[in-house]
Amino acid sequence: MEKRGINYYIGLCFRSLLQGLVILGPIGATIGLIWYLVSSIDNIIPSISERFPGLVFISVIIITALVGFIGTKFLLGRILVDAMDNLLEHTPGIKYIYSSLKDVMSSFVGDKKKFSNPVWVKTNNNPEVWRIGFLTQHDLSPVGLNGKIAVYLPHSYAISGWVILTEPDNVREVEGMNSVEAMKFAVSGGVSGFHSDENIFKAPE
Repeated sequence: MEKRGINYYIGLCFRSLLQGLVILGPIGATIGLIWYLVSSIDNIIPSISERFPGLVFISVIIITALVGFIGTKFLLGRILVDAMDNLLEHTPGIKYIYSSLKDVMSSFVGDKKKFSNPVWVKTNNNPEVWRIGFLTQHDLSPVGLNGKIAVYLPHSYAISGWVILTEPDNVREVEGMNSVEAMKFAVSGGVSGFHSDENIFKAPE
């Protein structure tokens, strides 16, 4: 009886430890990541960050916001941004790095973001299998693929994914989820996103 009681308390402590990790892990990781980003940006100019911690980071945020505002709201700003963009796009060596980074960032944020149309994609008929993805191209006829569309399928717990080319009949729009919830659902392996915790499958204890 005494041995069973010890095992019970050991198991309780272990389960409590795991539950604590579930609660504190994401919080700690988020704080750590934010701290790392702030410190990295702040240390761009060490002489200033040593005297005024956080000033460089705040300055970078303000300047970035101003560039975004001026570059989209004023004609002169738009002309300057387009001129710089054209220069970098045609500079040998640099253009490949710049254009790739620009395309990736514009896919997630800005007016031209691509991952805003979540869809279900049928990847197998028998048995019927559907995957969640994002419609990125509606027309592939310019590259000789008439009647095809491009869908990006993100990997779970990763920042990678792959693109498939399929027919529109194999795709249907996601209902009940916006693009953010759909991305959370995809990268979390289906355990996060549109539903509550009560609907998640739980293994028996």
